[in-house]
Amino acid sequence: MKKEDCFYLGKIVKKYSFKGELLIKLDTDQPELYEHLDAVFIELNNSFIPFFIESSQLHRSNLLRVQFEDVTSEADADALIKSEVYLPLDLLPKLEGNKFYFHEIIGFKMEDKNYGTVGTIVGVNDTTAQALFEVENNGKQILIPMNDEFILEVNRDKKTVTVDTPEGLIDLYL
Repeated sequence: MKKEDCFYLGKIVKKYSFKGELLIKLDTDQPELYEHLDAVFIELNNSFIPFFIESSQLHRSNLLRVQFEDVTSEADADALIKSEVYLPLDLLPKLEGNKFYFHEIIGFKMEDKNYGTVGTIVGVNDTTAQALFEVENNGKQILIPMNDEFILEVNRDKKTVTVDTPEGLIDLYL
């Protein structure tokens, strides 16, 4: 299993019991979808190792309390703390309409209702207060706010995202 075939589910943040139980801080708006998993991949030394889940349950809102097979002591659990947890991409719930996963739209063409073709989406910057589409146009980078009011259509068949940006926004970059 390679990283590009997986999505980030969360991070192991601390031990829960002396029997090797751990708490995973889930990076999701729908933690209940991941309450009854059979296995996860944990990144250890740049490798993805499958860990099978003996039992799990939600703990508070976005923590998943897990007992992995073969993790039966505090020492076993200590070795996994701060490790990142992943699942295969095919386990992501399918999104429809104008909802999308960031990785899904990389390579899509961006069209603007008034401007026309803006360029190709090469990334998403979600480190700012407002997530931004990173669009490449003839070697120039254009940043478009990822605002629900701007996004008119996500067409998975044509691999396009159609937006309606404020007048002059795209011209600022070109």
